[in-house]
Amino acid sequence: MTYAQQLAPLGSLGLSALVAALPLVTVFVTLGVLRWKAHWAGLSGLAVAVLVAVAAYGMPAPLAGLSATQGFAFGIFPIIWIVLNAIWLYELTVRSGRFELLRRVIDAVSDDPRIQAIIIAFGFGGLLEALAGFGAPVAITGVMLLAVGFAPMRAAVVVLLANTAPVAFGAVGIPIVTAGNLTGIDYHEIGAVVGHQTPLIAMVVPALLVLIADGRRGLRETWPAAVAVGLSFGVAQWLAATYVSVELTDIVASLVGVAAAVVLLRFWRPTGTERARERLLLDRQREEALVGAGAGGPAVPASAATATTAAGGAQRLTPGVVVSALFPYLLVVVVFALAKLWTPLKEALVGTDVKVPWPGLDGAVLNAAGAPLASTTYTLPWLSSAGTLLLGCGVVVGLVQGLGLGQVARAWVDTVVKLRFSMLTVGSVLALAYVMNQSGQTLTIGAWIAGTGAAFAFLSPVLGWLGTAVTGSDTSANALFATLQQSAAERIGLDPTLLVAANTSGGVVGKMISPQNLAIAATAVGLVGRESEILRRVVWWSLGMLLALCLLVGLQSSVLSWMLP
Repeated sequence: MTYAQQLAPLGSLGLSALVAALPLVTVFVTLGVLRWKAHWAGLSGLAVAVLVAVAAYGMPAPLAGLSATQGFAFGIFPIIWIVLNAIWLYELTVRSGRFELLRRVIDAVSDDPRIQAIIIAFGFGGLLEALAGFGAPVAITGVMLLAVGFAPMRAAVVVLLANTAPVAFGAVGIPIVTAGNLTGIDYHEIGAVVGHQTPLIAMVVPALLVLIADGRRGLRETWPAAVAVGLSFGVAQWLAATYVSVELTDIVASLVGVAAAVVLLRFWRPTGTERARERLLLDRQREEALVGAGAGGPAVPASAATATTAAGGAQRLTPGVVVSALFPYLLVVVVFALAKLWTPLKEALVGTDVKVPWPGLDGAVLNAAGAPLASTTYTLPWLSSAGTLLLGCGVVVGLVQGLGLGQVARAWVDTVVKLRFSMLTVGSVLALAYVMNQSGQTLTIGAWIAGTGAAFAFLSPVLGWLGTAVTGSDTSANALFATLQQSAAERIGLDPTLLVAANTSGGVVGKMISPQNLAIAATAVGLVGRESEILRRVVWWSLGMLLALCLLVGLQSSVLSWMLP
């Protein structure tokens, strides 16, 4: 049994693209309009994807089913595996009584929650994206914002918006390296062009975070910090992508951004800090009362809202106390830096990956040229996965902070139970993505958009946005559309490097509306079941940034070509 992909199975490319989009329409309508639970929206979209694959594309039902199982497996491992262990690590710090101590350390840097949002979600989150990616930054920084007093919904929106600027260069540049491998274009050239696009988004993100955290009044009171961090991050990202290293770009930019905040805070303090804290407290109390009244989601985790002060209530913040409070996150940064940047260790870990040709599927799905798809081989990164590294960090953190192995294990089991619906959501969304990709539905949509001629320069970021929204990964979006962007550029006489880079940059602003990322954010802050509300709060930010990128790329293909390296 074999199946060959078709770009226009219904004869007309436009009609085929319209039908191919039905699974995505199903997910976003059921989630954003009908307000279904995320796992039901994901399962509904999966059912429509399988129906379209079989009825419209002629994909044999057994192959469509096997494609869904492979996608579901990828959703569980490595995606949920990372999120599970990230949230478990947080739970260990709560159970040991160290999380309130971490809050006091953060307050020592700045007790202003709006500045804390910038440092945690944008600065530290960017560093985590640079080293790990795959949802870890959203999961970890989400619970950290809960610790400093943010209401769960506001925390979720802040971390999703913050997880934009670093995505293109995330996980040591894997999205850009993937695009280079697929197109044959030097990935350093692609990265340099991306470095002349995404920094313009990065420069305004801290200001947008403050706007979400405390409105226009908050922005008036804290704009120097937002400008300093955004500008320093953007300039550092531009310089590092152009002249240093694609792989190190986000590490450099995040560290420079946080350093700029620390230096600024030595000479300047925001006004209105106490009033801002009071407003955030009232916002949190309102949300807790609303949820407690049965307004569509589980209660805010008590561990986040009432973390014990036993570990740090009366302690002075000596260097030893600060290191103790930051130990879990310092350990994560050190472990990930070694695993991702130290070549001998990186190669040793990756060398343990297990390649599994998916039974019944591998070799049975062909592209339009008749060659078997490489995506039918499942990679099991059992040791190199960020989730496994977090698991090791968690065991060490639990033991160092005085928890027994039994307590550490019970916390892990409790986290698995808490994540059960998120597992179903992420698994079904990745199953949908695999069915759409392997049946050819995603390629049909991409080919239809690429057929717009000269206007494609303006629309090219839309493909990256779409691919990341579907799969939750900028790397996957490049795997889907990088070669299509290249061929479309050559056909209409544009620079292929520009459009391949535009695909990567478009993916940056699509990640915040990915059902996978929405589920991760909701799980991290205790809002499982309210993913639709989170989507409605972030979708307009995503579309606005996408429009800005489209305008930028369109102009860079003509009158702003001088901007490119």
